[in-house]
Formats: sequence, C-alpha cells, structure tokens
Amino acid sequence: MEIRKIAVMGAGAMGHGIAQVAAMSKFEVVMRDISEEFLERGMKNIQWSINKFIEKGRLRPEEAEETLKRIKTTVSLEEAVKEADFVIEAIPENLSLKQQVFREIDAHAPPHAILATNTSALPITEIAAATKHPEKVVGMHFFNPPQLMRLIEVVMGEKTSEETCKTTIELAKKFGKEPVLCKKDVPGFIANRVTAPGQNLIMWMVYNGEYTIEEVDAAVIYKAGMPMGIFALSDFTGLDISYSVLKFIEEREPNFKVSPLIKEKVERGELGVKTGKGFYTYPEKGKWVMPQIPPEKAERFDPMTSTYISINVAAELIRNNIATPEDIDKALKLGFNLPIGPLELADTIGIDTVLSKLKEISVKYGQYGDFYKPSPLLEDMVKKNELGTKTGKGFYKYH
Repeated sequence: MEIRKIAVMGAGAMGHGIAQVAAMSKFEVVMRDISEEFLERGMKNIQWSINKFIEKGRLRPEEAEETLKRIKTTVSLEEAVKEADFVIEAIPENLSLKQQVFREIDAHAPPHAILATNTSALPITEIAAATKHPEKVVGMHFFNPPQLMRLIEVVMGEKTSEETCKTTIELAKKFGKEPVLCKKDVPGFIANRVTAPGQNLIMWMVYNGEYTIEEVDAAVIYKAGMPMGIFALSDFTGLDISYSVLKFIEEREPNFKVSPLIKEKVERGELGVKTGKGFYTYPEKGKWVMPQIPPEKAERFDPMTSTYISINVAAELIRNNIATPEDIDKALKLGFNLPIGPLELADTIGIDTVLSKLKEISVKYGQYGDFYKPSPLLEDMVKKNELGTKTGKGFYKYH
C-alpha cells in the first residue's frame, strides 16, 4: 500500500514531533487539534525544532522550508482525515477519549486508511473496538522526543492484520526509525513492560525500609556506571508518567501490586522536577538539578536487581511469542539509551546465575506479582545447558 498523506491527531509534545518527522520524510501532513491556539503552539515548536536541525547541519534551509510547506493544520477532524492514507493519533492517554476520536476517524477516513495510536500503554484492541475496521488499527509507539529518538514500537491488537502491521513497519523505516514488533497486545508493550516491574520492586524494597532512595541511586551510579539513579530519573521524567504505566499493568496483570511509595507521592502531587518535589527536592518547579549523593552510600544495594527482573520479563515475552530477543534488546537500547540489552547481558552473566538470583527474589517478593517468579523459559535453558557465552548458546548463539 502506498502512503502519500498522513494525518496526525494532536499538536502537543508528541503530536507536533510526529508531524515534523513525517514532513521531514517528504510526506504531506495534516496536523489536527481542538483549537487554533494549540495548533499555533505546535507549529511554533516545529519551527524551533527545525531551526535546531539547521544549526546542527542536519537540514539545509531550503529543505526546512519545504518541510514546513508540507504541514497543514486544521481544527476539523473530518478535514484532517478525509484524504489520509495513514492516521497517527497522539492525544492524551485516556482510553474513552481515544475511543471517541477513533470512532470519528473511522467514520471520515477513506476505507483503505490505516489508523495508528501512539499510546505508550493503553490496549490497542480496546481502542480498535471503537471502529468498524479493527484490522486497520495498530499501535505505533514513538519515544519522546520523536524527532530525535530512533525507536518505534509497532504493536498488534487482537484483530490487526498482517498487512496493516507490515505497512506500519515500512512507514517507520521511511521515517528513518528503528521499528520493533510487539506481536500481542500486552500491557506496557516491550520497553515499558520489561523495565517497569524491576523499578516497582525496588520501590517496594525502599518502602519496606530495606534500603534508602540514596543507597539505590548511589549503587546505580557508582557501581553500575549509569549517568542517573533510578529515582532521580523517575523525577526527571515525571512520577505521574511512571505511575500511569504501573497502574495500567496492575489493572490487567494477575497479582501485580504497585508500590505505595510512588502511589503516595503521586497522590500528594509530588511528581518530580515539574512540581519541584518528587523522590528528591528541587530549587523550584521545573528546575532540574542532579541530586548530590555521596559514593559511600553505594555499598549495600545490588544495582543488578532490576536487571534480573527485566531479563525475567523479557524471557516471558519470548516464551509467549510476543517479541524476539533481538527486538527486545533493540527496544531497551534505543528506548533508554542503554549500552547493552538485557538479554545480551544475561548471556554474559550466565543464565544459571540469573536464575539463581531470581529464585532468591521470588522467595522474598513473589507476593508482589508473577513478574518476580522465574520464567519457565529460563529454567528450561539451564536444563539444556544454554547458559550464554560460556556454553556457546543462550538467548543468542556464539561461535
């Protein structure tokens, strides 16, 4: 299927970035929002971003001018989608609102149009249910900011067709992005699903008084060599965002329990840098300063704890034919700027070592969710002596 015209629903942080990506990739774009004010702000943000591309030599001034000419704006949904070959929705993370918008898009878009949602956690299947063509609905999860981040998660709903999926992957490549495929509509998809349970477990450990926030972050920085601690990073991105993903997983996964540590912070409106207080306190709202944590705090906590959980969750994605090892590692490396994927790391550490650590975690924390119980795939790999680099085969083969 040939795609010429793309409609983007929403001109906010993600919407205007997606519209810019599509226009820079030489597609005709219509960006729609509910007010002229939002559209003007979106266009100003696109202009600012494009100027940055010119400054860095990534775009010539004449290319920038052509890019801007390709973007039209409208407050009319019908006008935006009536000639669209592909629609990308980037409105707030509210299921009933998305369903309402998809119902309207379905009524006015051409029958051949593919309808994609940029949701980071909501179920594609439930969004698609609002349309008469669920086979044409797909997840297309961009990472923020879309202009710079290379990862796109393509997510299949229960009724998404192979053709829809294939076209979406091809479009992501035309955008200059690196797509990964999530073959089933699971909460959190790939990147968020693999990382969120480990973060949640660490918050339980702090809530239970086993470690302090500073001890965890110090270990992550000084032992694991990460640029930021787990709690500092949550403050930076916004606790409300982390909590919405965790809450969504809790609603749909058996036995998973969100730590009260983050729940209580969100209920008090302590959302991190944007409110001036989260797990740490900042000089003022919106002013980011790296928390100063002394190296001696790093002694007690094992910074690999969340990695063992990530490997476990990733193993379940593979066992249930939801994603490949290659796509999981690619998603984590590109989505979170990691130097090595969790499965590449697992092969290096040894699957037997990972399983042993997970058994310890399961005994102590298994009541907080099935994510903390060892995956049968890992147990099977150990039985087959597929332990990683040391035996020549683990998640990958080695020669």
